[in-house]
Amino acid sequence: MFSELALACKLREAVVFHCKHLFYSIYRCILYICIYFVLRVQVKNKAPAEVQITAEQLLREAKERELELLPPPPKQKITDAEELNDYKLKKRKGFEDNIRKNRTVISNWIKYAQWEESLKEVQRARSIYERALDVDHRNITLWLKYAEMEMKNRQVNHARNIWDRAITILPRVNQFWYKYTYMEEMLGNIAGCRQVFERWMEWEPEEQAWHSYINFELRYKEVDNPHNYDAWFDYLRLVESDTDADTVREVYERAIANIPPIQEKRHWRRYIYLWINYALYEELEVKDPERTRQVYQACLELIPHKKFTFAKIWLLYGQFEIRQKNLQNARRGLGTAIGKCPKNKLFKGYIELELQLREFDRCRKLYEKYLEFSPENCTTWIKFAELEAILGDTDRARAIFELAIGQPRLDMPEVLWKSYIDFEIEQEEYDNTRGLYKRLLQRTQHVKVWISYGQFELSIDSDDRIQRCRQIYEEANKSMQSCEEKEERLMLLESWRDFEDEFGSFANKERVRKLLPEKVKKRRKITAEDGSDAGWEEYYDYIFPEDAANQPNLKLLAMAKMWKKQQQDEDEEDREHHPSR
Repeated sequence: MFSELALACKLREAVVFHCKHLFYSIYRCILYICIYFVLRVQVKNKAPAEVQITAEQLLREAKERELELLPPPPKQKITDAEELNDYKLKKRKGFEDNIRKNRTVISNWIKYAQWEESLKEVQRARSIYERALDVDHRNITLWLKYAEMEMKNRQVNHARNIWDRAITILPRVNQFWYKYTYMEEMLGNIAGCRQVFERWMEWEPEEQAWHSYINFELRYKEVDNPHNYDAWFDYLRLVESDTDADTVREVYERAIANIPPIQEKRHWRRYIYLWINYALYEELEVKDPERTRQVYQACLELIPHKKFTFAKIWLLYGQFEIRQKNLQNARRGLGTAIGKCPKNKLFKGYIELELQLREFDRCRKLYEKYLEFSPENCTTWIKFAELEAILGDTDRARAIFELAIGQPRLDMPEVLWKSYIDFEIEQEEYDNTRGLYKRLLQRTQHVKVWISYGQFELSIDSDDRIQRCRQIYEEANKSMQSCEEKEERLMLLESWRDFEDEFGSFANKERVRKLLPEKVKKRRKITAEDGSDAGWEEYYDYIFPEDAANQPNLKLLAMAKMWKKQQQDEDEEDREHHPSR
């Protein structure tokens, strides 16, 4: 009975409210019509008035009058769950209507979400914020309100996710970073807070952001993991930009005190750069050469050179001593490095240093030691010979090349031989070059060597160059008849054909063309890894005329093909004479 009475009262209030609203609307319309007719009758002068009234002003005044005339909505008291659900439904419908009318007004979305949050409907509020972000994901206020809602309701992981998305999409909005780091620090997640700061610093923000990072580190005074060298680097970068030299030295000393616990090079790579940065700081920022020297020497004493070394630190030390005009210390340090732990980089760096100083005798000694250490290194042999050639001692250069090609093991023999041949060509020692080609062909019958030999003979300015080149192609063709790599034989004949097309007579051209192989399609069985039959595959093979003449099976195959062709020709001729058949 009570609910029916309440419902009747509500209906009465609603009817009265709507009647009043309708009455006021009709009253306004009649008033506007009367004013219009009065003005139309009274106004005789149709010229424009001195003061013009804009359409915007008319609309604003009309809206103000409408607001003045409308009474406030009646207060509603909710007495049971059913009324509450009706109220929620009505409010949601109103919010959705506002959004549908103008979805780009973000304030409507925020009001909607905050209303849902006031009802403890966090999931609904979250859904509204996500829909709003789909409309305008670059709205800063929207992200802030969303994250603040999650933090207010103690949804830490949700808030962390929102901040992470915000700084990813809008990394230049410092407010996001400040609030994100503040939240992590308040939660006691120091490592997470430092990680956010590190991400922030990668964007090179304004100075205030760096000060915030510094103050954060100073509050906690320690790097969480002492062997996290990347964290030390970030810490040192901040300290160097904002504090005095003594404080920076103290932090460097704390950093280098964390020696890697395992003597493996991969664990020491980042650690060594702490020493390098320390030395560079002392030399370039503090400008204290003596402390710089002490840093380098302490680092070199610490490295377990019997197990591994770092050529970079040795070379940096040598270059530092050169800058200090202390050549003796630089040579002593690099000589110690080569004696303790010879490496390719050390030899190259030391030789480069002596070359810059024009100490060529020292370079020769270093090259000799280098080749004793690594005799298979073709690049070193070539550089040594080039040095002698530049100095004008061709006999020494040739002797070095001879020693090089006589080594039992070489990492790039083809490069070494080519350099030796190019050297003799540059010296215009053509007989020596021919001798090198013949010696090389005794070791390998590679088609590129033959082609290069022929091109060399063709490049010499002499009367018999064409005949010499053709003779080399003849020899190469005979030599490669037993070669199993048919593609290489084909490459040689194609090169020979190009040569004859340019320099040869018609008879020479035809002779080479007759040597070219026939390309045929064949089939072969495929065997799987387990030995089972995997089917058939097609491949192309080359049949050289010279091989076919020496093999009766190939002769028979050629005769069969010829007979088949003759049969086809006879059938075609018969069809032409007797079409009815």
